[in-house]
Order: sequence, then structure tokens, then C-alpha cells
Amino acid sequence: MQLKSALGALALSATFFTAPAFADEITTFVKDGAAIGGTDPVAYFTEGKPVAGSDAHTFVYDDVTWKFSSAENRDAFAADPAKYAPQYGGFCAFGLSKGFKVPVVPEAWQIVDGKLYLNNSTAVQERFEANTAELIDHANLNWDIVKEKAPEELTEAIIR
Repeated sequence: MQLKSALGALALSATFFTAPAFADEITTFVKDGAAIGGTDPVAYFTEGKPVAGSDAHTFVYDDVTWKFSSAENRDAFAADPAKYAPQYGGFCAFGLSKGFKVPVVPEAWQIVDGKLYLNNSTAVQERFEANTAELIDHANLNWDIVKEKAPEELTEAIIR
């Protein structure tokens, strides 16, 4: 029953997610014109918390603008984007484990084996932390299937 409730919440979140303006935004979560809503992805690693990025420190990666809180963080990302970019293009890791591309919030995150995973809410984050390894395995399998699809195309869960 809990899985059904979580899927319903994720589906509801996906329903309110607007269609991406550009094809590259299909593979990266973009909000307010920036990847992951303008949150600095490097700060999760260096400061251990989400930090808002700045228009003064941006970098274009995979045709999407990423924002950073400092020039140092921008330069670190530019030198090794794969090290700092969140998994699944910044879409919700729990949602991906079920086959959905769902928006994220900066406060719901975890670094696992040196990789950043973001989630849709702190409640979803708690569920992700309760079964992290299995959910990551499912999300990894599903990402290959849904990567090139727009969020609104994903109407049924993929349960692996």
C-alpha cells in the first residue's frame, strides 16, 4: 500500500511538471532556466548542503546552464562534470526507480559512492534512504529506458 501511495504522489508531481522547451532538457531536470533549479551541484560535495548558484558563475554542460555559488565550484564542475552532476540528469532518484522523471527539491539529496542523488521531497528522501541500493539498481536500469523520453510520456510505472 505504501508503494502505491508513493507512486501516486510521484505521478501527481509529474502531472504538474511542464514539458521541456528543448530536447536537451528532456535528459536534464531544468527549472527556472537552470539545471536542478539553479542549485550548485558541487556544494553538495564541498559544503555538505544545497547552496543556491549565481548568475555570475555559470557553465553550459550538455546544452543546459548550470549555476554555481563560486568561480571555484564552477571550475571544479567544468573540469569533471561527471564527478559532480547528479545522477539521472537531476531527476528524482526514487521516481526513476519506478520509471518516472519527477522534479526535485534541493533539500532531498544523498551522496552514495561518490555520486549525487536528488529526490522529490524530504518524505521521498526518507524512503530512498531506507532502501538505497535496490532503488539505485532499479533507477539505473530504468534510466536507459526513459532517458530520452519527456516526463509527460511516462504514464505507467516500470517496476523492476
